[in-house]
Amino acid sequence: MSTTTLYLQTWAEARTRFTNILKDIKEEDLKRKLQNTKNSAGFLIRHVGDVEFLFAKNVFGAIDLRVQAKTVIAQHDTGEWTNLQELIIYQQEAAQELKKIIEAQNDDDWIKTIITKEFGTKTKAEALGRIMSHTAYHAGQLGLTLKYGTII
Repeated sequence: MSTTTLYLQTWAEARTRFTNILKDIKEEDLKRKLQNTKNSAGFLIRHVGDVEFLFAKNVFGAIDLRVQAKTVIAQHDTGEWTNLQELIIYQQEAAQELKKIIEAQNDDDWIKTIITKEFGTKTKAEALGRIMSHTAYHAGQLGLTLKYGTII
């Protein structure tokens, strides 16, 4: 089995921390926030998609991909992330694009380095770990927000 196949399986499994939460979410939950925090559940879902699109393009080389990472640009919750169907589709499209570009990597690509202003110089393998931990981190936030957050 190739390194790329193994990394793809690892990424897909790690992402279930996020996707499993989405199975039971309701539209009214998107406005939930934890006390003393800025980001709603809807913002967190959009943000995961935004960053996955950015990784596909800027880290793994999907150069033809057009990305409008609104949550990264705004750097705060603007309150607009309230349409569940749109958010579900958006994060699925982001995952598909990231999956497609991961599949396009060959085994030698994983040791190549990339440089970003956000996290410096990393191998593509390290960058994959970064996007997996990013998604898992926000999945945890989302889970807590849905469980303990209030609709604001």
